[in-house]
Amino acid sequence: MTQSPEQDLDAVVTSWIAEDPDPVTRAELDGLLQAHRSGQGEATAALADAFGSTLAFGTAGLRGRLGGGPARMNRVVVIRAAAGLAAYLRERVGEGFTAVIGYDARHGSAQFARDTASVITGAGGRALLFDSHCPTPVLAFALRHLGADAGVMVTASHNPPQDNGYKVYLGGRAVSDWGQGAQIVPPHDERIAAAIEAVGPISDVPMPEQGWEAVDPGIREEYLERVTQTACSRRLAPVRIVLTAMHGVGGPLCRQALERAGFDDIVEVAEQFQPDPDFPTVPFPNPEEPGALDLSMALARKVDADLIIANDPDADRCSAAIPDPTAEGGWRQLTGDEVGALLGEQAAELAAFAGTGVLANSIVSSRLLRRIAQSHGLGHRQTLTGFKWISRVPDLVFGYEEALGYCVDPTAVRDKDGISASVCLASLASVLKQQGRSIPDLLDRLARDHGLHATSPLSLRVEDLSIITRAMERLRSGGAPARLAGSPVVEELDLLDGAPDCTGGTLPPTNGLVWTTAADDRVIIRPSGTEPKLKCYCEVILPVGKQDDMAALRRAAAQRLEQIKSDLRGVLGMG
Repeated sequence: MTQSPEQDLDAVVTSWIAEDPDPVTRAELDGLLQAHRSGQGEATAALADAFGSTLAFGTAGLRGRLGGGPARMNRVVVIRAAAGLAAYLRERVGEGFTAVIGYDARHGSAQFARDTASVITGAGGRALLFDSHCPTPVLAFALRHLGADAGVMVTASHNPPQDNGYKVYLGGRAVSDWGQGAQIVPPHDERIAAAIEAVGPISDVPMPEQGWEAVDPGIREEYLERVTQTACSRRLAPVRIVLTAMHGVGGPLCRQALERAGFDDIVEVAEQFQPDPDFPTVPFPNPEEPGALDLSMALARKVDADLIIANDPDADRCSAAIPDPTAEGGWRQLTGDEVGALLGEQAAELAAFAGTGVLANSIVSSRLLRRIAQSHGLGHRQTLTGFKWISRVPDLVFGYEEALGYCVDPTAVRDKDGISASVCLASLASVLKQQGRSIPDLLDRLARDHGLHATSPLSLRVEDLSIITRAMERLRSGGAPARLAGSPVVEELDLLDGAPDCTGGTLPPTNGLVWTTAADDRVIIRPSGTEPKLKCYCEVILPVGKQDDMAALRRAAAQRLEQIKSDLRGVLGMG
């Protein structure tokens, strides 16, 4: 006799509970199952959502909401992922493969990391597990420093507190190209996903209770030494810094790095400095989100600071704010593109002495970095979004993406690193202060040299991801609007067909649309890879004359950006 969908769901959930090693998710699912059996529709819907799909493993690894079921982050999903990764490494490297495993302070992270170490050990590999939570860039550093074949970082970075994730890197003997030490890209993700799919019941996965090794605590010291040895790590004039860790794991290490570089006037945002997986002072623990730096700015006003530095919870991103008498509250948060230009100019000046090197940024970032690279006689590459692409650019000396990610030392860390970027920013502020200049002065100089590049994002956050899918389908079928901010749209590019990489090559296909106007304004629309958002990246470029009023030009650029975003809201039906 054919089972009803309700009976099928009951059987699937019951089977899952039987193999779930976590008493918390077992109890959660058992409660939902009993409510489902009693006819409670909300419980049925919750189970259907948790069991209606499988959390997909891709180039970003895994990321999703914590809870029971195959569509959630939990111990069953992590054990299967670790077993698939181990099988893949054994196939590529052979017995004795090595994996280093780190984790942040989110709910479940330590357990997921221990499960991974156990699975790797049981599969015949050598597992190196951090003895406590660590920033993502420290894991990425350890992977290359220790020569491991793979790295796993359990983190959801800046996602909401109910999420967690699982990032995978390859290095050592597993890869031999410029991506050694970087996050995975195709075809590695598909092959690991296939190996995960082939994993049987987790009761058949060997999971010894011991046998893995602890990462030498000295790795943090090695990382700090590397950060403070970089050419940009120097203090020439005193700078008072307000520092926030956004309830994450980067605070103490970032402070130590700054202090070793000579910055001893640091004021911590105490409410946000210790790890807290609930992120109680912010709606979203993402420095990009409105209001995320409110506590930092209030403290900066109180102590008369020169610079605010904010890391996200796993410290792979860095945000900054500077005093600005024209801004509300007297402080202005720099955009990711502004910080990218500042650090890019700093890196380009250093690389120009060697006469070689490449600067790189993601396709959704500002076009300014290319002009900076050209002005210093350096190469430039445009990549797909994500540091898995940026960090594997040959001869890279600096790379960034507008979402507050910066790679200032790709030899040591082939990922974005909010801690080393923080030190470079502080050093830049100090050097400029010694010269009687400021960060706004340098931004103005870059605008006069290369044109004023102004950027601003527009995001649509959704609960139902199908809304984003339908929106992209509608935009493709309907085409671009005739005008944006009054300027005709003269070029439409579907990134599913590829895009130029600035070296005569073509980028791999990705889900996105690019609209460019006659005024050289540009809009890129794409789904976020880490959050339930449809993101629009807007950029205007204004020519700057020697005598032009920069403040007036910036106001004009801001007005044009707002008009573009207003037009986009109409196109997207956002009101």
